[in-house]
Amino acid sequence: MKSFRSPFCRFALLLPAFLFAATLSLSRAAAQTIPAADAPPAQEAPPPPPDDQQPTQPPQPPAPLPPPPPYDKSLFLNPVPAPALAFLTQFDGAPSGDLYHDRQFRHIVNANIPNGMFHYGRDMPLSDALDKVLPGSGVPVQIRDNRYVLVSGGRGPYLGGRGFIWIDMRDGIVLGGFFFRPTNGEPTPTLAVFSRQVKIKDRAIAISQLPPAFMDDLIQWATQNAVGPLTTRYFLTGSNMRILIEHSEDYCAPGPDPTAPPPAGCEQMNADAAEIDMNAAYYLEQVNYATNATAWMIEGDDQIAWIAIRDRTCVGLDPLPCRIRMTHERTRVIVTRNPIQHIPHH
Repeated sequence: MKSFRSPFCRFALLLPAFLFAATLSLSRAAAQTIPAADAPPAQEAPPPPPDDQQPTQPPQPPAPLPPPPPYDKSLFLNPVPAPALAFLTQFDGAPSGDLYHDRQFRHIVNANIPNGMFHYGRDMPLSDALDKVLPGSGVPVQIRDNRYVLVSGGRGPYLGGRGFIWIDMRDGIVLGGFFFRPTNGEPTPTLAVFSRQVKIKDRAIAISQLPPAFMDDLIQWATQNAVGPLTTRYFLTGSNMRILIEHSEDYCAPGPDPTAPPPAGCEQMNADAAEIDMNAAYYLEQVNYATNATAWMIEGDDQIAWIAIRDRTCVGLDPLPCRIRMTHERTRVIVTRNPIQHIPHH
């Protein structure tokens, strides 16, 4: 007889006991996972709220821009004596072209607009550019508050040209404006405001430094002539320089109702205005602030490098306040530094 001490025989004797222990362990585990019949139902975790009910942070109001510089009457030299302007009142409501042909009016205009060259399709005196938009104008002369005169002309023969003359009969200030869409490579469209009475040496002026009444009439004129607020703006001075007019408006500023929310997209408009000013300043530096420059704008290596720094710096959920601040600072650098040589980016 073979001995039960062999390894195979010992395994055969132990196998039933092993199977019984395994079965007992599985039964106990099942008892722990299957609830009893009288046990209360298990509490399930509540489903997450839908996306439109997720708690969100309330939108932050746009960061206010620094207060703009105020109107500076001292900018305007050699004002026209008020008695010399009194004749204008008789033209209230008359066609602008009629007043433009008046000899007294032409004398006042020619004595108070810059006498340098202007590029409207080609080089010409600024008076010749006005001659293309004002003589046949049927737009009524507007005299507001018995003081502010606006003479305006419609579309010119090309490039969407249109212009106006504005006069403060009490303070003797004469300003004009000419809008068109250059195609020579400079920023476009552009609005050139001009007056020989302004002879500053600065390379930039804020729109808020001009008479508030002029600003009111400019907004009305721009609205009637489809000139958008985000337009490149220059000032042609009595020193025959073309300098930057900065957008000092805050498009998020409270309106007549201070409790009303800011207009949608106003912060983006502030950012776009800052970008327009910076590009215009960069272009003016390239052409040495000439009134009739026609060069194509160059985006140099220095500007490319600065834009890269701004893009790396202004990040996060709302990068616009940072972009606006940095862009304004960049414009200040450009208009105050010694002009540099611009090397095209390759």
